[in-house]
Amino acid sequence: MSTAAVRLYLGEAGHVPVLEWLRDLRKTDRKAYAKCVARIQRLAALGHELRRPEADYLRDGIYELRVRRGRLNYRMLYFFHGRGVVVLAHATTKEAEVPVAEIERAIERKRLYEQDAARHTYQEDIIDA
Repeated sequence: MSTAAVRLYLGEAGHVPVLEWLRDLRKTDRKAYAKCVARIQRLAALGHELRRPEADYLRDGIYELRVRRGRLNYRMLYFFHGRGVVVLAHATTKEAEVPVAEIERAIERKRLYEQDAARHTYQEDIIDA
């Protein structure tokens, strides 16, 4: 079993997209929030070995963590940095496919992260979002 260190993408002006999304989700749907946190923990435990229905490859090095609650699908887009680090870049709530614009945003964040990982890594604990 391979493990992965989970990191959050840190954008300009201290913007941490996945953390902000999780905080909003915790306020609106605590059960969905708990399922998303559990899925992040599974990603940390399994890394590259996590597969459908929990995770799926989208394109250009971008994967999605998948959580369903009722009719809503919660998706956390991520990428791998090296073998042992996974970076949560973006998250969205959807009813159908992940919009192309959301995937493009994650690809751009991956590019920026690869240019300067230290600058784009959030350092705090994410589980207590």
